[in-house]
Formats: sequence, C-alpha cells, structure tokens
Amino acid sequence: MLRVGLTGGIGAGKSTVAARLAEHGAVLIDADRIAREVVEPGTEGLAELVAEFGAEILAADGSLDRAALAARAFSDDGARQRLNAIVHPRVGARTAELMARAAADAIVVHDIPLLVEGGLAPSYHLVLIVDADEDVRVKRLVESRGMPEQDARNRIAAQASTAQRRAVADVWLDNSGTRDVVLAQVDALWADRLVPFEANLRLRKPRPPRSPVVRPYDDTWPVQAERALARVRLAAGETALRADHIGSTAVPGLAAKDVLDLQLTVSTLDDADAVAGALSAAGFVRAEGHWYDHPQAGGDGVWDKRFHFGADPGRPVNLHVRSAEGPAWRLALLFRDWLRDNPGEVAAYTEVKRRLAKAHADDGSVEGYTEEKQAWVDAGFTRAEQWARRTGWTP
Repeated sequence: MLRVGLTGGIGAGKSTVAARLAEHGAVLIDADRIAREVVEPGTEGLAELVAEFGAEILAADGSLDRAALAARAFSDDGARQRLNAIVHPRVGARTAELMARAAADAIVVHDIPLLVEGGLAPSYHLVLIVDADEDVRVKRLVESRGMPEQDARNRIAAQASTAQRRAVADVWLDNSGTRDVVLAQVDALWADRLVPFEANLRLRKPRPPRSPVVRPYDDTWPVQAERALARVRLAAGETALRADHIGSTAVPGLAAKDVLDLQLTVSTLDDADAVAGALSAAGFVRAEGHWYDHPQAGGDGVWDKRFHFGADPGRPVNLHVRSAEGPAWRLALLFRDWLRDNPGEVAAYTEVKRRLAKAHADDGSVEGYTEEKQAWVDAGFTRAEQWARRTGWTP
C-alpha cells in the first residue's frame, strides 16, 4: 500500500486534486469528513465538545453548530488546542481503521488539513502540497463560502506558512490558475510517479541500472535528503544511532549523480537486519545479495553493510545501513566534511567524476564508473584523515 499525504492551505483547492486522484482509483480518506463523523449527534465526541465549550455550540436540532464552535475554538491557541485534543484522537483511530481496510495494492490518499502543523509528513511515502497565491485563496473563500475577507486572511495566517509546507513537500502543485492546469499535473503525477511507486513498493523492486549522469550541484538536495531521513528515522526508531545525508549530494558545489546517498548507523548488522522490514515498508527497499563498502574487502565482515533502494521513481535514494562496529560509517562522514571544508578538493573531484561519467556513458550501469573512481576516493581518505588530525574533527 502506498500512503500519500495530501494537504494545502484553506482555499488552495486540494479538494479538486483529491477528487481527481479518486477518479484515477485512489482510496481517498478525507480527514474533514471523518472529523464531522466523530462529532455527529449522539457521539461521545460531541458530548465532550459540549462539556468543554458549552451548549451554545449546538444548533437547534442538536447537531454541532460549526460556526459557533469556530468562534470559540479559534479565539486563542489554548482553545484550539483543547478542541484538537478532543477531536484528533478520534479522527486518528477512524483513519487507522480505514487504512487497514485498504487493499494491499491500493494507493491511499489521506486528505488532511493539518498534516504540516501536526508533524505527520514522515508517516507518508509521499506528501503532496496544493498551493495558490494568497489573494487567489482569499477571493475563493469570499466568493464560494461567503467568508469576510479579513476572516479569510486570519484563517490563512493561523495555518502553516508556505516555507513550512515547502519543507515537507515531495510534490508541489500550484493551483493558482485554471482547473485544467492542475488536473493535468495530477494526471501526470498519477501515471508517472504514484502508480510505479506503488508497484516498486509492493514488489520490493529496485530501480533499474543506468549509466552515470553527473549534473551540477542542486541546492535543494539537502532539503530533499532531510525529508527522506525523517522517514528513515521514523521507520528505524530506537535502533537508529544516527541518520545522515552523505555522499556527493551532501557537499555544496560538488557535481553528482541525482541520487541521494543516506546513511543509517546502527549498533550491529543484526540490528540492520531487524529493521530491514520496516525500512522496506517505509519506501526503502532492501537489496538482495552481499554488500560491502570496499571493492577489496572480500566479505571479511569489517566492511559489510546492508543496502536499500528508494522505491520512489521521482526521487532516487541509496540508503546505506552500517554498523558502528565497522569503520565505514565514520569514513563516510569524514569524507563529506573534509570535502565541505576544502573547495580545491571539490573542484578536483568534480573533474574526476565528469571525466569518468563521460567515459562510462554507454555502460548501462554505474559499476565501472564507481570502480574506476575508487582510487581517487581512497587517496582522498588519506588526505581526509590528515585533515581530521589537524583540525580535531570527530563525527
């Protein structure tokens, strides 16, 4: 099952996106609908709201008067927190029940307004943010809901900021324009990313090999890596000693293949094996076979590791799971930090990578490229160790 979190600010039009995904076959779980269900007349949720906010929040027929509740609950942060404490656990329990009913090959889209505010992004395989310019959102709220303009702006201001949403967005859908534009984006997203992502996840299918393509440094790589690391940390739980962005995409200015290298450090390789299922379910598929960090290691155990591929076709990831008992976890961090502190080495490494990528452009895999650049990397380890002694560097 692929879990997709869908959110966006009020008036951004995420219901349009949700409806289109449902037309494609997604299982839609609407948090707002569930939030209404758990406070219908006769429910414990409604009784608790009345006890907290007074009978004035009830309509004449005994149902919840949402405008009256909003007037009280949105008056200050404390009141809003009390409202959330009553409603959110009930919504969570019902949501879990609906997700458990979904088929094994389902693409479940959870339409949830407070995904960002609740810090829930790492629990989804992919997060979709629907956005629109603030003036567009205000106009929609005024025209479609009859909301006074200042009330609309107050509601927008009370929600997560654009920067907070961008930090967790795997996919950003701008819905400022016409409906047809965003629907076309959703159609492409479904066909090109969501459907193959679900298949990769269910079948535990690694991405196919390809020749090395080295591209200029991308300033968004660290942010993308942090989103993936949040999922790794959640899946690994207390087994994780640390989780880091490593490799070329972690070095500003360094040209690299557009593949994020991540490192999960655990106490032992037995711990790596114990957490493999959770990592695979989180979208980082365990690779079969024997993996080790040095081509001359020969499987001596010192350089052994476990390796996972990211299942998302739109964001390639290599996850190296290493034991703190071996040397490789430290070397990965040392090599990264040494390069960050030495621009001349970054320039030299960039030249090596570009030359070798060109030489191996027709290989159909990165094996020859990786093997040939190992000599430069090994020499770099020596210089990095000297730098560490000189600077007092520690992981």
